[in-house]
Amino acid sequence: MAERSETAVGTTTGGPRADVGRTEQASEATSPLSAEALATELVAEPEAPADADATAAAPAPADAPEAAPKDEPGHEPEDGPKDGPEQPSGAEAEPAHRDDAQPTDARPEGARPKDARADDAQADAQPADARKDTRADKRATDAQPAEETTEETTEAGVETTVAETAGENAPEEASVPAPVRHSGDRIARRYRLEECTTSNEVFSSWRAVDEKLRRAVGIHLIAAAHPRAKGVLAAARQAALLGDPRFVQVLDAVEDGDVVYVVREWLPDATGLDTMLLTEPLEAYEAYQLVRQLADALTAAHRRGLAHLRLSPACVLRTDSGSYRIDGMAVNAALRGIQAEDKADGAQRDTRAIGALLFAALTLRWPYSEGAHGLQGLPRDLGTVPAERVKAGVHRGLSDLTARTLCSPPGGKLTPVTTPEELAKAVAEMPKVRQPEPEPLVLPTYPTTVRNTARRPDPSAPGARTTPPPRRPQTPPAPQPTLPGRSGKALKWAVSLVVLGAIALGSWGTAEALMTHDNSGSTNTQLSQGGQGQGQGHGSSGGQQSGQDNAGRQLKNLPISSDAEFAPFNQPMKPEDAPLAIDGKVGTSWITKYFIGEPKFGNLPDYKDGSGIVVDLGSVQNVSEVKVTLPTGGQTQEILAAPADASGEPTSLSGFTQRISNSALLQGTALDSGVLAKPVRTRYVLIHIISLPSDPSSGGYRGGISEIQVLG
Repeated sequence: MAERSETAVGTTTGGPRADVGRTEQASEATSPLSAEALATELVAEPEAPADADATAAAPAPADAPEAAPKDEPGHEPEDGPKDGPEQPSGAEAEPAHRDDAQPTDARPEGARPKDARADDAQADAQPADARKDTRADKRATDAQPAEETTEETTEAGVETTVAETAGENAPEEASVPAPVRHSGDRIARRYRLEECTTSNEVFSSWRAVDEKLRRAVGIHLIAAAHPRAKGVLAAARQAALLGDPRFVQVLDAVEDGDVVYVVREWLPDATGLDTMLLTEPLEAYEAYQLVRQLADALTAAHRRGLAHLRLSPACVLRTDSGSYRIDGMAVNAALRGIQAEDKADGAQRDTRAIGALLFAALTLRWPYSEGAHGLQGLPRDLGTVPAERVKAGVHRGLSDLTARTLCSPPGGKLTPVTTPEELAKAVAEMPKVRQPEPEPLVLPTYPTTVRNTARRPDPSAPGARTTPPPRRPQTPPAPQPTLPGRSGKALKWAVSLVVLGAIALGSWGTAEALMTHDNSGSTNTQLSQGGQGQGQGHGSSGGQQSGQDNAGRQLKNLPISSDAEFAPFNQPMKPEDAPLAIDGKVGTSWITKYFIGEPKFGNLPDYKDGSGIVVDLGSVQNVSEVKVTLPTGGQTQEILAAPADASGEPTSLSGFTQRISNSALLQGTALDSGVLAKPVRTRYVLIHIISLPSDPSSGGYRGGISEIQVLG
């Protein structure tokens, strides 16, 4: 009877107290208690209600439903003697589901007291919050996933939180410092560091000089052992494949020993948006161009699976032509350990970043309570509001765009915008902002009278002359001598006849020169530059027709061995399409990429020498005429040739020293150099494109070559 009553005590208290009951049962098995002693022990249980809170966190056994009501917080047990004999069924059921319980003599030494077990139970009751903190800490510090920790059996074990576990990974990144470099150091024996623009514990950014190509570049440096190094390399290589001129191009990304470096394009003549916002906000038309170009560019990037994730005013550069270019695509975020949860999160972050830049451009304020990028934030009690509520006179359509990208909800009938593609459509649907009228040109005024700089004597000085200087008498100009009557008229008629004869002879010579070329509708852009040495005699003299040399022999098409795209400073745009220019089909063409801003290949440094097609004749030939068919008019080009003693195909523009035709803007689609006065001996002929025609379908500039014929 005593043993059954003791078992009932463990069932009544529940949770941790049940372990105490089993311990007492095992320890006192050899000395059974009487009913009076059991009642006295039940009355002396003052801490049972306190333990009930901890016990409530643990699930009750499925086969003991009677004990569940007694485990609720605040439940006070009734008199001990009454409960003891009324629990026979629970007492008998208790050992059935606790057969696997650890016996008392097997409990490890130094077991935790009751308060420690209660604290552990309270800590175990919050797994969801701990996991949530882990995800938040991971996004904030970009630490590696924390290893699972086991609960220690000490009183301080409850103080070991998930935040501390995640924080242990932070020193891993700090333990790999940024590579130490100084001005004048060389990277890969090619890039000489000039000026450090950004430096922190993880990476450093430099302005450098590419000594091989003699141009300025930007370089990011990070230790190869740093956890972010692999992500930086992957992001840089993906950004390099983007190939969009609206982004600052990534030129190289290499892991070299203990350092990882990323080389990017450097734009010395571009102005950052952070510099433009130092003094005054942008005009409405300039802000409209900003949001339109950024939305279009990031829409194209997100279609390729790339997100910027750290778009700031310093990353937006304005060129002299008025176009905006985005720097640090995916690389800036990888350097700082910023990652998006998924594609939707990355699209929303970039969209909100565009909205924040538009807000700053319109109001000269940062749209959040805390200022950033040198801009003052908004009052905390104001929240996130449209631009028109911060600055009066803001364009209504642009202010609605800030509300749709930043405010949640945007208010009124406006719908939120969460992706760059939706933002681009919203910009296209709004009325276009009118460009302001240019300021009138004010010419400086100059004095019409010439001041006499000679020193005049002071009239008040003693001995000064007061009489004015004598004036010279003005004599009328002598009349021109006139010719005698009849002789003068005869001379005038003779001079007139000589002038008319000269004009007639000149017209006849011009007509004869034009008839020497093919009259089939082809346009001849050849300009005469006689006397410039061998291979540079231009135009056909002696009345030779197209297709015939100076001796009257019929010219033949020279066989073309191969052709290649001319790209002296960059990778070829479309090398696989180059054979289309010599396949004998006018309907197939080699077409360039489209460029934004300027017809001269967007004024990009990689295309400062233009592009085109190099034709290989297989051996040195006598070239007398070159004919080219273009896919569209409005393209500026010239025809050059390599010297006869060239050892191979020249890789730069300076290697083509012989000129077959001058550069000229061709309105038609057919280019004919005309029969040269002296054939050019060469193996390699370059159709050099200098300027591209406009392409209405893409809004930029694009050209190409359809067919090339070399006659000799």
